[in-house]
Amino acid sequence: MRASEFRRLMEEEFGPARAGLMADTLHLPGFDATASDALATGADPREVWREMCDLNGVPESRRLGRDIPPRR
Repeated sequence: MRASEFRRLMEEEFGPARAGLMADTLHLPGFDATASDALATGADPREVWREMCDLNGVPESRRLGRDIPPRR
């Protein structure tokens, strides 16, 4: 997963306005940092996303985001 995919998933799950605020302010205990700080220091975006989902009760069925049709 790339950081851009992390941002897309955040916006889909929490909304565009709230996603950035959460990434910048919510402390992730597993990283001892916010999501933005963890990503800036090289953390795997997939692991940051998993922790964000765990903390916010995102069900497994929504953790992969919505289906995006392939490009033609």
